[in-house]
Amino acid sequence: MANTIDSSLMLSNYQSQSRKTGSDILGKDDFLKILMTQLQNQDPMNPMQDKDFIAQMATFSSLEQMTNMNKTMEKFLMFQEQNQLMSYNQFLGKNVTWHKLTETSDSNQTPNIEEGNGRIVSIQFKDNRAVFILEDGTKLEPANISQVNES
Repeated sequence: MANTIDSSLMLSNYQSQSRKTGSDILGKDDFLKILMTQLQNQDPMNPMQDKDFIAQMATFSSLEQMTNMNKTMEKFLMFQEQNQLMSYNQFLGKNVTWHKLTETSDSNQTPNIEEGNGRIVSIQFKDNRAVFILEDGTKLEPANISQVNES
């Protein structure tokens, strides 16, 4: 049996989750408003200690850095996904050997493995996933390809 990589583990299957914004999520603007309100309404006879102010500013700085890092990671993953999809174009015209599990299984409940060879004539991109189409119409995911040969 050939080793295959489950296509659900591929980077191209990563879908960034949309971030919900609402009253239950505090951002950096909300944090600054809270800090300013706290400073404006503090007791003049017992003002905020320097260490408390520094701790809150450090928290704000950390929040801003994490927000920036999150945006950078989202951009990186988007570019990585685009690069991977573009690299699949190199498969066009190549002969490949492939293995694919079929829906049926034998009497021992062992899944049947369909094998074959063919030339890739087309690549479709659906839902951020690549689907290779062979001359005979067989559709394969990248994880099904076990060997790439020159045509």
